Amino acid sequence: MAPPATSLPTADCAVAHPVSDLVGGAPVHGLTVSRGTTPQPFTGEVLGVLSNGIAPGLDMVVAELSSPAIDAAGGIWQGMSGSPVYAEDGRLIGAVAYGLAWGSSPVAGITPFEDMDDFLGAAVAAPRVEVGPRMAARIAAETDVTRAQAGRGLEQLPMPVGVGGVGLARAEKAARARGSTLVDASSTRIGRSGGASAAGIDTVTAGGNVAAVLAHGDVTLAGVGSVTSVCGDRVVAFGHPMGFTGRTRLGLAAADAVYVQPDPLGVPFKVANLGELGGTVTDDRLAGIAGTFGPVPAPTTFTSRVAYAGAARTGTTEILHRSAAADVALFGVLGNHDRVVDGVVGGSQTQTWTITGTHGGESFRLRYADRYRSGSDIGWTGAFDLATVVATLSSSSRTRLDSVRSEITVRDDRRTFKVAKVRQRTGGKWVDVTGGTAKVRAGGTLKLRAVLSGSDGATRTVRRDVRVPKRLQGERGVVSVVGGNVYQDDFWSVRSFDAVRTALRKNLRNDEVELTVSIGGGKDSLERVRRSDPLPRVVGGQKHVRVKVTR
Repeated sequence: MAPPATSLPTADCAVAHPVSDLVGGAPVHGLTVSRGTTPQPFTGEVLGVLSNGIAPGLDMVVAELSSPAIDAAGGIWQGMSGSPVYAEDGRLIGAVAYGLAWGSSPVAGITPFEDMDDFLGAAVAAPRVEVGPRMAARIAAETDVTRAQAGRGLEQLPMPVGVGGVGLARAEKAARARGSTLVDASSTRIGRSGGASAAGIDTVTAGGNVAAVLAHGDVTLAGVGSVTSVCGDRVVAFGHPMGFTGRTRLGLAAADAVYVQPDPLGVPFKVANLGELGGTVTDDRLAGIAGTFGPVPAPTTFTSRVAYAGAARTGTTEILHRSAAADVALFGVLGNHDRVVDGVVGGSQTQTWTITGTHGGESFRLRYADRYRSGSDIGWTGAFDLATVVATLSSSSRTRLDSVRSEITVRDDRRTFKVAKVRQRTGGKWVDVTGGTAKVRAGGTLKLRAVLSGSDGATRTVRRDVRVPKRLQGERGVVSVVGGNVYQDDFWSVRSFDAVRTALRKNLRNDEVELTVSIGGGKDSLERVRRSDPLPRVVGGQKHVRVKVTR
């Protein structure tokens, strides 16, 4: 994506046409883009006005539209939101923003420009606008839409976040697993453009393409719609919210339409590449989005490096809104892994994360490393922990992320260790006490050895000695030996910055073994926790042994 623009698009500073002056049958014309960056004209006529059709005090104009592109697609499309619709005298009626539910239709719901230009509107969502029997009958009489279709109502043209940088099916599955709301099955695919072919910010003119960008680079998350009006360094677009977040800070970018995809089972949609980034979306309101040309939001840089079988790739994404940080971490790791490994395969991987930023004004640097293993899809298995941590950090208003870096080395090795036995050194030899009782004299040393069994038949031992004070004579306890991979979803319950920092420092890695000795109760009890160094394989399984302290 190109650097911030130095020149502004051509302004139109449109004059609003009062909705109260509109009459049924009035001719209209407008501008939109179905391919490239140059707006093309369309025509139509007003069918009527739905009083309070969008929200209390916010009417909706209903019109039937036509052009070669609209006719070819079967109706208006996703990505047409914001396209300006003008009266015969040239005044701006408003923006295409709503369509008939359950399929394509030339009937458009138009958000009045007299409300868009100051972004007034009640703070209530408007997922569907009811169409009364008289309006439904009129729509059916004057278009090829049936009365039943019209009676279902008008709904906001879908504005899902488009995804680039990871396969859509993979992204949808991962987003569902993480609970993301940014990606759904109707997402418009958006590629990443660059170089001389990138659309310049000067193409963000009335009827042209515009994008609200959450992230760009290796992973792209953005919504593409149409410009309603430009005046000075300000632009209004979409005619409906993107996320209805009120004040906001998203990237403002140009876009280049590849084509409009007809959809016989739903609403047609525009496929587009992002162009030059050249401003900030400052408002996400009921009547549309608004932005200012010039500086862009300060980014958080996400970097993913994946190495496998002699190949390596490093990808970078600039995150412009904190709500996208966790999804970028998830899709960035998963997409780069898929690109380098080039297949859904089993294996193992080591990961190292480095996260920098500020919390409460104080700088921080967090580091963590772990090992993952899967018999079927190692990319999937290793993708979620970092995204979970980033989700927690980015959700805090006191935390600002400057950079997130993930380094991954993938191997075909699927071998594992499992905690198989616990042995005690007694009488000069090692005795198997698995499932039994280990006895130790008060004041003596409990000598233990965990035996790890490899999936390939190899064995390994982890030894720990624990001094037992005389005061514990006659007490009982337990020894627990746990492989780190027993505990999954290590970071799901971590909900604060301090908790994240503690978890990254104390979490048991998947390739470590933890041996805990607990004897007695109360203030004189003993608890010793010993952890192995990282092993060359993921370790699963656990064993527990009773302990009795003798005289």
